[in-house]
Amino acid sequence: MLKFLRSTATLVAVVIGIAGTALVLYAWRLPPFTSSVETTDNAYVRGQVTLISPQLNGYVAEVAVQDYQRVKTGQVLVRIDDRIYEQKLQQAKASLAAQKAALANSEQTRRSNDAKIKSSEAQVDSAQAALKAAEASWARIEPLLSRGVTTQKEADQARANLDQARAALSQAQAAVEVARQDWAATLVNRSSLEAAVQGAEAAVRLAEIDCQNTRIVAPQDGRLGEVGARVGQYVSAGTQLLAVVPEKIWVVANFKETQLPGMKVGQPVTLQVDALEHARLSGHIERFSPAAGSEFSVLKADNATGNFTKVAQRVPVRIAIDPDQNLVERLAPGMSVEVSVDTAAPAGTKGIAAGGGVALR
Repeated sequence: MLKFLRSTATLVAVVIGIAGTALVLYAWRLPPFTSSVETTDNAYVRGQVTLISPQLNGYVAEVAVQDYQRVKTGQVLVRIDDRIYEQKLQQAKASLAAQKAALANSEQTRRSNDAKIKSSEAQVDSAQAALKAAEASWARIEPLLSRGVTTQKEADQARANLDQARAALSQAQAAVEVARQDWAATLVNRSSLEAAVQGAEAAVRLAEIDCQNTRIVAPQDGRLGEVGARVGQYVSAGTQLLAVVPEKIWVVANFKETQLPGMKVGQPVTLQVDALEHARLSGHIERFSPAAGSEFSVLKADNATGNFTKVAQRVPVRIAIDPDQNLVERLAPGMSVEVSVDTAAPAGTKGIAAGGGVALR
């Protein structure tokens, strides 16, 4: 009897030892329990959370939304008191009107200078004609004076008329040059006035943009986070007021580097979501991170000092969630996910995720 009990105890110990060894091998996925399915619970739902801030200073006049509300692109979220900015816009428009008036006056001055040039040129023609007449009169009187046919007084008068005609021609030619210089100065001043008008127009556009920026709108469709803006609150540029979470979401799974062999873009993925009572959804690998997560940390470990212990690094893998699944709309950024990838499956294959939907890619 004692011998039988000893044999039974030995058999139980052997069975327990075999079971423990099998359990350890299964837990560490060692032969004969190796599997092509790689799993990690270091995975989370991600999304493009957009923080909304004003571009200018002022008092909050209206908060048109509430926490967690769904919004559409262009929907007004918060309105800042715009009275100051409206007055600045009117001031900029008045300055623009003044600059345009100055430019119009310059155009009128240019036309007046054109007329002055033509008038001066006509005076030159008149002076030239008078000079020709005076020269002809002197040419007739000068020979007569030498022969005593005419008086000295008439000769002096003819000579004075000739000198006066020459002086009048010089004066008329100088007047033409002055008119042309005035015309050139007007053109130079016009360029300055045109630049001033462009500057005033830019000031008006900037004032209009400031007025538009008093209405803070949703940049895209999505749902709001907690709304931090309050009516009467004074805010400055960059103050965080609220956040918009767009509809587009994905999963980032941080696999150990030893799990990556065999993974390829397009392979089907099974997602088990904690917040949805461990419901399963389907997805596919979209892309791999260019570096391990430790390379993006602020404080990087220096393995060149002290004792070294090798630790498997984790590499982020972006996973796209397949559309047309019943529970996808309930996913939110930050939720925990357990991810399973069959590294033996070829990229682009179809598969069924239990309780979730069809993996279509």
